[in-house]
Amino acid sequence: MRFGDFLKATVLLSAGCATLLATVTVLGINREGDRTLIYVTAAWWLVAIVIGVGLGRRAETSPPIARLLAGARAQTSLPEQQAGTLIVNRLWPLLLGTIGAAVVAFVAPQVASVAAGFTIIWALAWRRQERAVLAIEERDGVRFYVDRTSPFSPIQLIRTPGFSGNYLPTI
Repeated sequence: MRFGDFLKATVLLSAGCATLLATVTVLGINREGDRTLIYVTAAWWLVAIVIGVGLGRRAETSPPIARLLAGARAQTSLPEQQAGTLIVNRLWPLLLGTIGAAVVAFVAPQVASVAAGFTIIWALAWRRQERAVLAIEERDGVRFYVDRTSPFSPIQLIRTPGFSGNYLPTI
């Protein structure tokens, strides 16, 4: 799977998890009827939005992604393509945390509220990284792919030859 596509999928899954957690939070709070929890949750989500927008405002790659791109191993052939397996393999903590917080939300909605805030931050902080990686790929004439590794080991990238040129959509 191309690394830019993986980053895009990560942002979309994080936003989806935030939506799910927000929904179960609202259902849990509605069941309890606690006004204080409503205001604290709304304030936390607004703070999370501000933090996420602040972290994701830069158009260049973040330092961790820059190090990951720099450490990519070169390969001349395309790696094996298994997008679904790769996403589950790399994003299992997000999925497991979301499911756990959603289950607990019916007993303690504040858990899902906090988890929703963190997934909001995550989605907003990483929203521009995919375009930054695409810009580097276009500039250098390479393509970055996510390598298959253990779910517990750090992510590894493969750099393959690509085509250089002006392929990015203009906005």
